[in-house]
Amino acid sequence: MPQKYHPFLELGFRPFFLGAGFFAMLTMALWSAVYIFQIDLTLDHISQYEWHAHEMLFGYAMAVITGFLLTSVRTWSKTDTASGKRLLALFTCWGLARILYLFGTTYIAYAAIFDLTFMLSLVYILSHRIIKAKQWKQVGIIAKVWLIMLCHTLFYLGALGYIEHGVVWGLFAAMYIILALILTMGRRVIPFFIERATNDTVKLFNTKWVDIPNIFLFLAFAINEVFIEHEATSAYLASILFALNAYRLVRWHHPIIWQQGLLWSIYLSFWMMTFGFALFAFNFFLQMEIPKLLMLHAFTVGGIGMITIGMISRVSLAHTGRNVYEPPKTIKYAFVAILFSTISRVIVPLFDILPYETLIGISQIFWVLAFAIFTAAYAPILIKPKQV
Repeated sequence: MPQKYHPFLELGFRPFFLGAGFFAMLTMALWSAVYIFQIDLTLDHISQYEWHAHEMLFGYAMAVITGFLLTSVRTWSKTDTASGKRLLALFTCWGLARILYLFGTTYIAYAAIFDLTFMLSLVYILSHRIIKAKQWKQVGIIAKVWLIMLCHTLFYLGALGYIEHGVVWGLFAAMYIILALILTMGRRVIPFFIERATNDTVKLFNTKWVDIPNIFLFLAFAINEVFIEHEATSAYLASILFALNAYRLVRWHHPIIWQQGLLWSIYLSFWMMTFGFALFAFNFFLQMEIPKLLMLHAFTVGGIGMITIGMISRVSLAHTGRNVYEPPKTIKYAFVAILFSTISRVIVPLFDILPYETLIGISQIFWVLAFAIFTAAYAPILIKPKQV
């Protein structure tokens, strides 16, 4: 029986993971040209830093989230989410918005139409499948996607001059919601991945006394950072969040993690997010005068960047019928490159060894290299039919 669709449009992870890999490489190269070589972008509504943050959060990170959730919700609900023409339309909306942003903000109104159409379509598809299947335990995850869409709307209302602080509120709120989504999903899958790597000889458990405070303390931390910006409050909340998450990660540790790139990349990403909380505490209690951007990049490059490249590498193998314990040999170099990108961007600047701009350039090079390796290794996997 002939296939109804080309394999590339069978499941959401295929176009969105490949699109995310290619776009992460392209947009960071462009950002390097803007930041290091002062290439001019037409930016009338937002700053160059806000342009960069928008494309990394709503462009790259949302592509990964979309591919992951379209595939996961299909599994949870046992119904199709998006495939064929519907998936192509969804991916096209995301892609056209990204292309328009290559011209700065010249076509921002058109980019807003494609971006928000993409987001609204995504949340409708996910919500409809979850409600229809009565998968109520997944409502919290879908609610976070709705919140990201609201943040994106807030960003555009700010960029187009309707809400004074809309751009900043939209970007920072989206970043913290994405982190919350990653922390939620990571809590589920990382112990499972470690257990499977040991052939289920190890059993890892999460505890409510860690999980519940984590949720509410992170919410308070995010609200304070986005809307209030009271330094002492952030420091105290971050200290507790560091302790809770460090305790969780120590309990999850197993030597087998360091034998598999698909494990250590994800595990270290959680440590980098946890280290981000530590930086907030160090800055206040030790008076270290750490730039806010270093703390945020611990969350974004070290957290979002490392975990997403690790997750899309693993999910792509699992859902194309391949062995997750036999990934492409080159992918380990992508994980090393993203780790070096994080170290150059977050760790080394703490010691004032090299000029800050030099370290940012080095970090950008490693980031581009990481996703170039991923794209080259996984394009055939994501395009070709599933192995049986």
